This record gives sequence, C-alpha cells and structure tokens, in this order.
Amino acid sequence: MLPSRSFVAALVVVLASALTAAQDRQPVLLVVGDSVSAGYGLANGQGWVELLGKRIAADGLRYRVVNASISGDTTAGGRARLPALLTQHKPAVVVIELGGNDALRGGKLATTRDNLDAMTAASQAAGAKVLIVGMEVPPNYGPAYASEFRDLFASVAKSRKVPLVPSFFAGFGEDLSMFQPDRIHPTAEAQPRLLDNVWPALSPLLRVK
Repeated sequence: MLPSRSFVAALVVVLASALTAAQDRQPVLLVVGDSVSAGYGLANGQGWVELLGKRIAADGLRYRVVNASISGDTTAGGRARLPALLTQHKPAVVVIELGGNDALRGGKLATTRDNLDAMTAASQAAGAKVLIVGMEVPPNYGPAYASEFRDLFASVAKSRKVPLVPSFFAGFGEDLSMFQPDRIHPTAEAQPRLLDNVWPALSPLLRVK
C-alpha cells in the first residue's frame, strides 16, 4: 500500500525542518565585503564567495557561508552594520574585504585603518577568528599613496594578530582581460584566482577549532 499524499507531505516538512536545523548548527563563515565579494556583474554562483562555499563542502569542512557583501560599501559602512551581523549570525570566522571604495572616494587612510581595526576588534570580541583581505590601488594614485594604502591592511593585521591576504588581486591585477569593462571588477574567469589568493590564509582558520 502506497503512503498517502498527506503523509508524504508531512514527511517532506519534517525532513526540510531537520535539514534547516542541521544547517543552523553549522558554524558560520561571514564575508563582509564590497562589490568584488558581492559578485558585481556576475551570474549567480560565479562569485568567489560562492566558489568558496563549494570548496569548503568539497573539503568536508562544516561551515555555512554567509555573504554580507554590498556593492559600493566602504569600511565605514561595514563598521556600522557589523554589530548587527555579529548578533544575527554569531560567526566563527569573519572575512573582511573592504577598503577599495575608500580609496576610490579619496577617503583618509587613517580613517580606513581605524575602521578596519574596529571591525577586527569587534569580531574578535564576539568570539570570531578574523581574516583581513588586503587591496591595492592602481599606479596612477602615486607610489606614496599606494604604499601607504597597502601597508594599512598589514598594520591592522599585525596589531590584532590576525592573518592577512596581502593582495586580493595578486597574480592578475595588471591583466585587463581579467576585468570587466570598468577595469575595476574581476570577470567570472578571475573568480577562482581570487579564491586561490584567499584560501591559503583562510584554510587554517577553518581547520582549527
């Protein structure tokens, strides 16, 4: 005798609830970034954060990736919205990928550093491990500004004793074929390169309890 439709429907609800509960018990990896991590100009599933989720699953690691990246966001914006994100998701790991828009808007680098430092400190106070993703500016900004901008990420990472991705675009930043027509946002083909640049620094955080 075949089960009734009502029984099957009830079983589906129970299984779905069990799956949701299991996912909720997984530690959260929270990515707080700008348009590069939000997948600007890409189809669903092409962004490096989505690829990160797939790599984590393939490696048998039990993390649920939450992408809280917003196009156009700055370190000030990230700092303002981080407390609510920490309360909501209670992440085990926080990846901070912000600062590029600060430079594009001509913001004060000291302010960018203070914002990154505050975000790192808040995440640590909430019990999360932190990874800072460093950015670089094009040569037309001038060598002094470019050096100071690059060094601020390292400065925060060193002072807070957290790992750093020295340059998010390492290995392809000067290859225009890897960028969309705006010359700012990486193409779909560049997304695995972004993940490869992040993974060596991120992976140890996921494997240590």
